[in-house]
Amino acid sequence: MSGVEEVRLSLGHIELAAHLFGPVDGHPVIALHGWLDNANSFARLAPKLEGLRIVALDLAGHGFSEHRPPGAGYALWDYVHDVLRVAEQMGWERFSLLGHSLGAIVSVVLAGALPERVTRLALIDGVIPPGGEPKDAAERMGMALQAQLALADKRKSVFPTLDLAVQARMKGMVAVSREAAELLAQRGLMPVPGGFSWRSDSRLTLPSPLRLSEEQAMTFVRRIACPAHLIVAADGMLARHTALLEQLPFSQEQLPGGHHLHLNDEAGATLVADCFNRFFAIP
Repeated sequence: MSGVEEVRLSLGHIELAAHLFGPVDGHPVIALHGWLDNANSFARLAPKLEGLRIVALDLAGHGFSEHRPPGAGYALWDYVHDVLRVAEQMGWERFSLLGHSLGAIVSVVLAGALPERVTRLALIDGVIPPGGEPKDAAERMGMALQAQLALADKRKSVFPTLDLAVQARMKGMVAVSREAAELLAQRGLMPVPGGFSWRSDSRLTLPSPLRLSEEQAMTFVRRIACPAHLIVAADGMLARHTALLEQLPFSQEQLPGGHHLHLNDEAGATLVADCFNRFFAIP
């Protein structure tokens, strides 16, 4: 990728890898990818965005970033804390967020918790975390604790060839194009005895011990004070949640494509870029 710089950010409690795009004096943006993806999620989109200084992170436990220490987990608010540390490292008091899926959820939580820090919110097919019913809290906690204990005995899948690992990613919980899977594999795969394995932390697949209710999650949405624009993928995860979409005080646009429309092909990345270039250009 031309015009992209690989960096490592030491945040004190963890070291994260990131890609830097755009002019040094551009509008500051932190880009956050989805669950089990990495910074290459923005490999097609970021070079098409104009006038922005983008730090596309590998979130903790993903890509080339460090895993959290033994005994720690991957709660939503820990990602939010990481992003604030990244802003500190970059010397950014105020900044925008560009988030896809899990990254969009982290962005909404941060912009709602500390509205004075965030200047714009650009979201792709993600808004609030999946809700939990308050009455199910104890049962969910028990299930999560059991899964945590069982994880110690599990071994990661090993794929004999790079191609088989890419094919597995193409057919993952959210299907992606071959080109998207290959881009994610560049930062996501590592050689191991017998072939290749995904380098993401196995703890990322554990169920959340605690889920916010939809009512709690919407308090973050309502506290957001900056302009926010949401792209809904026509064949993605949000399109069928019409009741939620109608409640959102954000400008919205539906574009053709699946959940990874910004990464699956150049046409999708161009549509998303055109949309966000207009959004960031509004004074």
